[in-house]
Amino acid sequence: MTEYLLLFRNASSENGYLATSQDMAEDMSKWQSWIGNIAMQGKLVHTAPIEYNGTVISNNANISNPYKESNSVLVVGFLICKAESIVEVEEWSKTCPVLKYPESSVEIRPLIPFPAN
Repeated sequence: MTEYLLLFRNASSENGYLATSQDMAEDMSKWQSWIGNIAMQGKLVHTAPIEYNGTVISNNANISNPYKESNSVLVVGFLICKAESIVEVEEWSKTCPVLKYPESSVEIRPLIPFPAN
């Protein structure tokens, strides 16, 4: 099985994510069900939401904040899973709760294992 990284993206508001705390509370059961389906198949590796604030280190060692302004699209969470094919992961992703938001998306990237030697 191949491992895949799913990046959940959503638009931001002025000082935080677009989703309000009420939205998140209402969506929690949907996320639990969606992630639970992957976990029950034994295919969930890890998942977590990502805090709004963070740090970017550039190649010249400058430290800055992630690019954020109203309506910019940010990574809001991730999931690592394993599956027989990317088609299987695409099918799961089509029902991801983040997709209820207009600017949201799920990016799927196969992970490349490091060589054993």
